[in-house]
Amino acid sequence: MNKITNVLITGGSGKVGSGLIPQLLSAGYKLRVLEFEPENPPYDASKVEVIRGELGTPGLAAKLLEDMDAVIHLANVKERKDLFMKANIQGTFDLLDAARAAGKQIQQFIQAGSDARVGIYYNPRPYPIDENFPHSAYPGCYALSKVLEETMCEQYRHQYGLPITVLRFSWVQAEDDILAHGTLKEPNFGVPVWSELATTAEQKAFFEKGLDGAACMVHSDGKPCMRHIVGLEDVLHGCMRALGNPAAIGHAFAIAGPSAFTYDILSRRISDRLGIPVVRFVNTEYHDFEHNLSKSRSILGYNPACDIVKLVDSAVEYRQSGRQRTPCKYPG
Repeated sequence: MNKITNVLITGGSGKVGSGLIPQLLSAGYKLRVLEFEPENPPYDASKVEVIRGELGTPGLAAKLLEDMDAVIHLANVKERKDLFMKANIQGTFDLLDAARAAGKQIQQFIQAGSDARVGIYYNPRPYPIDENFPHSAYPGCYALSKVLEETMCEQYRHQYGLPITVLRFSWVQAEDDILAHGTLKEPNFGVPVWSELATTAEQKAFFEKGLDGAACMVHSDGKPCMRHIVGLEDVLHGCMRALGNPAAIGHAFAIAGPSAFTYDILSRRISDRLGIPVVRFVNTEYHDFEHNLSKSRSILGYNPACDIVKLVDSAVEYRQSGRQRTPCKYPG
């Protein structure tokens, strides 16, 4: 692998992209950023080359890759049946094919994957999920698109030797996301929606009276549910460890927090920090899951630091600072 200097970023205004761009600039990379809506990007646009365009537009990918050494493909639409085929599937295909046509110019193509590809939450996963677990997405356009995107990446690697790295992000948490998820008041972030699990009069009263609480999700037997997510800080760390790393070529890596958490721990921490009661909800449809990070740790040197306690504490500090949440264009 030659030295990587010029990097194309898609999805620069997204949660990951807006955090990654400043780190890449600090590391000395020269950036070209594809933006669909670039009027007010959440980064210093004067320091990057911004190209406005829509993934899937004929001829755009070749233009984007001119003089680039690497691609970090983050752009994605979520549950939009009207857009996901063009943006996610056609857009990814166009970038891959333009990278193939560019020959050895592209030193690395980093694809943003997701643990949605393995059907977490919706399907039993009784042992830690590693990178060899087969594609088996849960229902929805987003999860389907992540499987299709990875499949195209795999085939372009096999068929044409494209230097691809896939980073499979868990559910990314930034700002006060974990509080938006773990408390009963709006905004709701992710699944489940707690009001839909309220079955008792006591539970329903919280929503009827507009009261807040810390949600503790449990199975039918009362055992707390377990989940594995990731803080934005760790995602950025994983991206920086992968870019320009010859050992990362041809591999997929799980990018998740240092360990899975259980909802009793999450709800108690939120309760202690915000002074609100813990409310238990039984979810008969939920399946525990966690990720095996051995490959990411050994090959990338990935060393995540944002455990559930740090995520909650950072989210509380974010709220106490008076900063407002970034508008969310997707449910989770």
